[in-house]
Amino acid sequence: MKRAVVMGGSYAGLFAARVLSDVAEEVVVLEADDTIGADGVGRAAPQRRQLHALLAMGRAQLGRWFPGLTAELVAGGARLGEGDAVRYYVDGRLKAPVPGTRMLGVTRPYLESAVRRRVAALPNVRLTTGQATGLVLERGRVRGVATAAGEVLETEFAVDAMGRSSRLGSWLEGAGWERPPVDRMRVDLGYATGTFRRGDELGELTVVHSGPGPATGYQPTHLEPGGLVAVEGARWSVVLAGYADLRPGPDPEEFRARMRRAVEPLRTVADVCEMTADVTTYRFAESLRRGYGRLGRFPGGLVVVGDALASVNPVYGQGLTLAALEANSLAAHLRSGADTTEPAWGYFRRASAVVGAAWQLSTTADLAQPHVTGPYPPGYRLLRWAGDRITEASIVDAEVGATYLNVVNMMEHPRALTRPRLLLQAARALLSEAGRDTP
Repeated sequence: MKRAVVMGGSYAGLFAARVLSDVAEEVVVLEADDTIGADGVGRAAPQRRQLHALLAMGRAQLGRWFPGLTAELVAGGARLGEGDAVRYYVDGRLKAPVPGTRMLGVTRPYLESAVRRRVAALPNVRLTTGQATGLVLERGRVRGVATAAGEVLETEFAVDAMGRSSRLGSWLEGAGWERPPVDRMRVDLGYATGTFRRGDELGELTVVHSGPGPATGYQPTHLEPGGLVAVEGARWSVVLAGYADLRPGPDPEEFRARMRRAVEPLRTVADVCEMTADVTTYRFAESLRRGYGRLGRFPGGLVVVGDALASVNPVYGQGLTLAALEANSLAAHLRSGADTTEPAWGYFRRASAVVGAAWQLSTTADLAQPHVTGPYPPGYRLLRWAGDRITEASIVDAEVGATYLNVVNMMEHPRALTRPRLLLQAARALLSEAGRDTP
């Protein structure tokens, strides 16, 4: 194709631009927020300042599309944690270590700005400030993107990477097409991120994640849910999360007090480390996914990525990895020889498999919260019971823990947790644990 236009220049849009650079003579990335600076943060996306997780699959795709970038990030101060440097707690219990675990400690602004530099350096990619205000559709396909400056960028292919607030559905409806169906699950999550000066108080520890589990009914009855990550600039990035009335606020003393009710590494940081920035908060009302692939008709030369396609509870850290896997879906669609002037059903089919896995994992977990009222999937009670047993077994058994971690890190589909062999291993682990606890 001669030209492709990506509407939105955050993480998902940048990955899409990288994919399109292999097949288009020119790729134009429209970024509406002209306040983005060297740190990659703009006013249009305040959640970028929150702690983000780059799951194992996300790091793998970062290396695929941007070879050597992980090493560059580490050279610039990011931390790559391995083995005992990565800790997971459930109900306050430290999970059995999983050999081979590697996690990258980095802030989203630092990560996103590095990706942006790589994309901007591609000879056929142009990043420009501008806001898409509509599509030009002719004969059932995209012909152009209208901008707030009053110009029309002619294009053969357009990507909606405009985030949760995307107005693509309204644009389509206004042009005589259908809006996509939308699935929603209200979660009412609040989270807050604090930044602390990092010394040697926790040694080589890089990542800590702590959350409630089956023993407490997934409620923070004894410990605050949260996590910390060693990031660039010799800093700790600490996140605390809570639902409904338990959402954390911006007060620094309250933040420290909540950290002191968390697992030991967070308590240590609260006690000995200097806070170096204001606590920033963010509220996430609901998960949603837009079913473009379920429509009966759709314009040719148009795809949707990132939060514009699906936005799931951020407490599970899936967003950045979903963006990369959707870029993979786009690459596979383009490599398949599909006619890019026709509706991209092949892309939406591939992307829906990825989004569906993330949606299944996050919403099934969210339904354990008493204020989340559904919709419940078929067989939910059995899924919940089996999930609880797998979670319990993953605390004490490295084999179960490895599969559990692979699913959480999006390296495997959630159905991996229902394999008979894994269920048998989980049963053995729980029986052995019960035997040890019996006087």
